[in-house]
Amino acid sequence: MINPPALSLITAVYNKPENLRLVLAAASRQSFTDFELIVADDGSGPAIADVVAEARLSHQFPIIHLWHEDRGWRKNIILNHAVRVSRADHLVFIDGDCLPSRHFLLDHWNEREERKILMGRRVEMSERWSRLLVLEDVKSGAFEKLGWEEAWDGLRGRSLRVEDGIRIPSRFLRLLLRRNVRGMLGSNFSVARRDLLAINGFDELYDGPGCGEDSDIQYRMSLLGVSGKSLRNLAIQYHIWHPLTKASESSRLRFAEVQKTRDARCSLGIFPLA
Repeated sequence: MINPPALSLITAVYNKPENLRLVLAAASRQSFTDFELIVADDGSGPAIADVVAEARLSHQFPIIHLWHEDRGWRKNIILNHAVRVSRADHLVFIDGDCLPSRHFLLDHWNEREERKILMGRRVEMSERWSRLLVLEDVKSGAFEKLGWEEAWDGLRGRSLRVEDGIRIPSRFLRLLLRRNVRGMLGSNFSVARRDLLAINGFDELYDGPGCGEDSDIQYRMSLLGVSGKSLRNLAIQYHIWHPLTKASESSRLRFAEVQKTRDARCSLGIFPLA
C-alpha cells in the first residue's frame, strides 16, 4: 500500500485552464515534494480536464481531478468533496488563479502547530504583470523575482501588497516587523484535517463568494479553540489579476446568521448531521 502524502494541496478552480496550467507548473517546482494535488472543479468546461491529463504525463506528484455539474457557485460543495478524497492529515487550500512560490508548501509544513490554522497572504499582481506572465516564467521561477517594474506597479497601486512577496524565514525578524495578519484568505491557508472535520468542513449553505470559504471557517474554528497563526512573509503566493469579484450579499447574511447562532459545526457540510 502506498503511504499517504504529508500534505494535500487542494486547488479550487472554475474554468481558466491557462491559469491552472501555471499553477501546476508552480506546484512542480516546490521544495517540499511529499504532497498530492487535488483540483476541486466547480463545473468547468472540458479544457480543465485536458490540462490535468497533460500535467499527469509530466509531473511527479499525484493529481486528482474532481468535478461536478455547473449549477452556479457551489465552491464549498466541491471543496468538501476534495476533503473527503484527500489522504493527508494536513490540508493546504489555494485558488486556481494563485501561484505558489517555491517554498510555499515547505512553509505550510514547517509552521504547523497544534490547534492552529495557518493564514498566508498573497501579492496582487497588476494587470500588466499578469498579462506578460508566460509558462516559462513559472517553470524557471522568474515570476517570483520582483524587479523595478513590479515595484513601480506597487507604488502606483496597480499591484497590491508587493511587500508580501518578500520571504522572511527569521521568526524573530517577522515579529520585530510585526508582520502579522488577523483575517484568513481562502486562497492561502492550511489546517489539520481533524480540526476541519470538527466544524464539519465548509458550509454548503453559502451560495456565493465572500465569506463561506474563509471567514466562516476561521470563525467556527475559533469557537472550538483553534486560533489563527500568521504566515505573512512566508508561504508566498501571487494572485493573477482579474476584474474584482463582488462579494455575495446572501453570503454576508449567512455569515451574520452563523455569528448570531454561534454554531461551531455547520449542518450541511462534509457529513450529514443528525
